[in-house]
Amino acid sequence: MPELELRHLRAVRTIAEEGSVTRAATRLGLTQPALSAQLRTVERLVGGQLFDRTRNGCVPTDLGRRVLGTARLVLDEMAQLMATTRESDRRGPLYLGSISILYFAALVEGLRQLNADVRAEVRQSSAEIVDLLEQGRVHVALFEFFDGMPSRDLAGIELRKLVSEPAFVAVSEKDPLAEQAEIDLSQLADHDWVTPTAQMMGNRMTMFQACSDAGFVPRLVHHTGESSMARGLVASGAVSFAAAPSRTGDGIVIRKLRGTPFMTDIFVATRRDSPVAGRAHEVFACAADAYRSVLDRNPEYRKWWDAHPEAHPEFT
Repeated sequence: MPELELRHLRAVRTIAEEGSVTRAATRLGLTQPALSAQLRTVERLVGGQLFDRTRNGCVPTDLGRRVLGTARLVLDEMAQLMATTRESDRRGPLYLGSISILYFAALVEGLRQLNADVRAEVRQSSAEIVDLLEQGRVHVALFEFFDGMPSRDLAGIELRKLVSEPAFVAVSEKDPLAEQAEIDLSQLADHDWVTPTAQMMGNRMTMFQACSDAGFVPRLVHHTGESSMARGLVASGAVSFAAAPSRTGDGIVIRKLRGTPFMTDIFVATRRDSPVAGRAHEVFACAADAYRSVLDRNPEYRKWWDAHPEAHPEFT
């Protein structure tokens, strides 16, 4: 009778991370039928279906989440075992690369429980963070999905999706739209927009497509990656997309876009040759705890979060 092998555990983990058997097969260097066969083998061995096929992709079932948790622990332990047998000495500082996020301090504090010497590099561009990660200049990274990310070579890196955030927008508290609980993207067609520069705006194509679907081309009038400047411009009448946990105040209000025209995926990555090699599961747990710390900043997002567990299936 066949038994579970490490390749089976890697298959389950990768399908969960990619949300698609096809994308997981590409990442693993397998054909889609071959990976599907591996998944069926695992499901026979554990006695049940591991993933539901939904409009959002492959979502772990209750059994799938249990198997996935065990798979990650086993694979992390194996990576740790291999790391301790190598001659290279990886002791030393843990370098974190991150985009600007509301829960950055909490993430750093959490990682200090894994390595007391954490040193951080913050960049406005997710692509630049991945550059640092690929070059080995940072060991752990947190970044958003960006145009061109699927083509990046992340060999030797444990990549996991932290969460998928729905689209929120910031408008002036004096804007009549501020009275609405949710705002149609099409209602912002005649507003000036505040965005990061093109180089820093990783989801530029996603934003333009969403606006195009809503029937307009956004007027990109102001460009800044500094949050206080952006908030000041919004308070004066411009609008901008906003991170879901953003807080209303200082002359602006944060509103969800009706119908969720797009989602933003946020990822956690850990190099396998880092001071935390074999502990990717713990790194993810640190990021999850840090993210939880800001959920209540935006009560409307908290409501959405509680109603949509499929957007954060690995949070417990």
